[in-house]
Amino acid sequence: MIKSIFARVWALWGLLSFAATFLLILIPSMISHLFKDEKKGQIYFMVVSRIWMRVWLTLIGCRLIIKGKEKFASAPVFIVTFNHRSLLDVPLSAPFVPGGNKTISKISFAKVPLFGWFYSRGAVLVDRNKESSRRKSYEQMHQVLRLGIHMCVYPEGTRNRGKELLKPFFDGAFRLSKETGVPIMPCIIRGTADAMPIHKAFYLLPKQLSLEFLDPMNPQNYASVTELKAAVFESMHANLSSK
Repeated sequence: MIKSIFARVWALWGLLSFAATFLLILIPSMISHLFKDEKKGQIYFMVVSRIWMRVWLTLIGCRLIIKGKEKFASAPVFIVTFNHRSLLDVPLSAPFVPGGNKTISKISFAKVPLFGWFYSRGAVLVDRNKESSRRKSYEQMHQVLRLGIHMCVYPEGTRNRGKELLKPFFDGAFRLSKETGVPIMPCIIRGTADAMPIHKAFYLLPKQLSLEFLDPMNPQNYASVTELKAAVFESMHANLSSK
């Protein structure tokens, strides 16, 4: 009972501190639109986002550990795939990927006042209920990669609410990799499901969180989208199983 009460009070603190720190970085983040070079503008935007998230995570007592960043030196651009078990995954993923990046995201988030503008700056938006929107977003992801900007994807599609370590992956990220030749960088997020459990509403606990970037996978080493998808799934599943 005491833990549950604390978690809900802490969730209120988390929400208030999130909103307050967001208002502080909103104007600095707008400067990203002044860059003529889209890649440089996106890198700047992610630097601001990273500072914001570092401050906010400290305020809510969630220490973040990042492993494997050096692996980004092996190629100029990657498609980064994350596991997804909590809403807390979102502020952890893109801001802490080295360099400029964008995330494929639901268009509904863009409708939130003020935050929607900020969110849209770092995302390729898609309405999954419309074929035309899915097709347009896929073309935009091609363009993002051509600019040398990483694409961040949750290949499970939605948050994993089950007991399995990973839900089956959708083809999109792997088809994109095969078509463009851009390697996949798998990344494992840990701790977020304990800090913000998916089955508990308005609940937050201070926990240690981590991002671990795994060995990248070259699409040229796999004969098909199916084989590439299976290899990435196995890599991420094995890592989750071992710890």
